[in-house]
Amino acid sequence: MANIIIRQIPNSITCCNLISGCMATGAAFYGNYSWAFLLIVIGAVFDFFDGMSARVLKVSSPIGKELDSLADVVTFGVAPSAMIFHLFHRVVYPDFMEPLRDVMPYTAFLMAAFSALRLAKFNIDTRQTSSFIGVPTPANTLFWASLIVGNYGFLVSEKFNAFFLFMFMLLSCFLLVAEIPMFALKFKNLSWQDNKIKFIFILTCIPMIIFLSGVQLFCSHHRMVCHSFRPDFATENTLILAWFLFISPATKHKKLYL
Repeated sequence: MANIIIRQIPNSITCCNLISGCMATGAAFYGNYSWAFLLIVIGAVFDFFDGMSARVLKVSSPIGKELDSLADVVTFGVAPSAMIFHLFHRVVYPDFMEPLRDVMPYTAFLMAAFSALRLAKFNIDTRQTSSFIGVPTPANTLFWASLIVGNYGFLVSEKFNAFFLFMFMLLSCFLLVAEIPMFALKFKNLSWQDNKIKFIFILTCIPMIIFLSGVQLFCSHHRMVCHSFRPDFATENTLILAWFLFISPATKHKKLYL
């Protein structure tokens, strides 16, 4: 009996990821971006611990792998698509796109399709055991969720519009399945030579977080000075993920093509 319960612990954690993704999707459809972002982060935490628990308990199984991918499609595919779907209803439309105003929101679900394709490729690609090829779906989702929550005022202003949102989304979809090497924060050892990019990323993120936290503290006491720029956690997350995407192509990969 105890053995049966132990075997189901990783799958139960995966189901919590799935539930978080469903709730994030519902929140996004109602325009509750902050709640959607929080639930996506919670889903990402569950996604991290389900695999870890399976390895620690030595109960990995084929059904667990499939269930994990299905949960990830919802949390890291459908949920961000729902956020973009709702955002398409709020952004400014240029004159040439006015006839497409009722159609454009549904293009947001291209990201869900490309996220599913990315996850399917990951499951069968033996090259991605210690690194990634293409942007990982959790990183892509956290980037979009952070971007929308942290920069909503700009995204719905006259300085931005539906055309830019659509093109930016297409670029994001391309990066999910592109043959571009991306590093993973997995350490087999602590040598500088084997983990150079990872160490550079971590060492540059620390001062970035400290600086932005200092700016946030300053702005909280000088609101008039920082009227147009008030960094928060979402802004920090956006910049860190953007830095991850920028530095990742420096990752070395021996066999890039199948």
